[in-house]
Amino acid sequence: MTRLTLAIDAMGGDFGPCVTVPAAMQALASDSHLHLLLVGDPDKITSLLATADSALRARLQIIPAESVIASDAKPSQAIRASRGSSMRIALEQVKAGHADACISAGNTGALMGLAKILLQPLEGIKRPALMTVLPNQLKGKTVVLDLGANVESDSAMLVQFAIMGAVMAEEILEIANPRVALLNIGQEETKGLTAIREAAAALRDSAEVNYIGYLEGDDLLTGKTDVLVCDGFIGNVTLKTMEGVVRMFLSLLKSQGEGKKKAWWLRLLGRWIQKRLAKNFGHLNPDQYNGACLLGLRGTVIKSHGAANQRAFTVAIKQAEQAVRRQVPERIAARLQAVLPKSD
Repeated sequence: MTRLTLAIDAMGGDFGPCVTVPAAMQALASDSHLHLLLVGDPDKITSLLATADSALRARLQIIPAESVIASDAKPSQAIRASRGSSMRIALEQVKAGHADACISAGNTGALMGLAKILLQPLEGIKRPALMTVLPNQLKGKTVVLDLGANVESDSAMLVQFAIMGAVMAEEILEIANPRVALLNIGQEETKGLTAIREAAAALRDSAEVNYIGYLEGDDLLTGKTDVLVCDGFIGNVTLKTMEGVVRMFLSLLKSQGEGKKKAWWLRLLGRWIQKRLAKNFGHLNPDQYNGACLLGLRGTVIKSHGAANQRAFTVAIKQAEQAVRRQVPERIAARLQAVLPKSD
């Protein structure tokens, strides 16, 4: 296995270095071939490395940044004022070839815009899409995109998302001839927005995509498809709704048994039920699949949840490692070249 270098926007997200720096050290400890570039305020980063293992510290470099793009900043304004920011400098490390991928928990719109400007979309891609891999109730995985990079998507973009999602299912999940579906308000062909119906028609005629039709929101975790495609507005709302329900469910499991005193056998039964449910549903914990890959670029960019904790941000770093080692951009480019018309 060869050396892998990742650039991390250490200042992005709700917690900044308090989460990104410990997560970086955890990732270094789990992979001896990994090297990290932490981009941000040197004083804040260094203060969190005071007790770090010297061997791990040797595989980490701090890249100074003058500013941080606010999470609530308007993307267009943030991009214009981005020079010297931790997010932009982290992306510039990838552009310059100093890093193989970039990870940020910062402003999604700004990350999308800057990545598109600095790294450029692949030939045949109008706009990149955010993709994640979700666990399903069949103990398998489902590729879902777009999750918020594009609030509106026309039919051509949805077809491009479907192709990129299929490549991810093949390369990351190792699924031969993955099933691809469009997220819609019903399974009947006449339902849905014009863009969705036009994308469905194009996918039905495509020999390169195993299109199986429409699926509804309640099928997100059922495992009925390997790739689920939607626009960014629908995808983001759907994902966050699902994550909120899962977090509430898991929190209820943790709090089970609290409150009034119960008979010993009721407490024992409660603990047994709690362990059984945690075992069966713990894999749905959003922290275990944090990190959405910005597909369709000439480089690898991973967007972490802004509210990610240390465990979740470490998972995002692992997502970047996997995408680079699987050569995701190169494999998507090869597939696109074969099936899509070139852009003007």
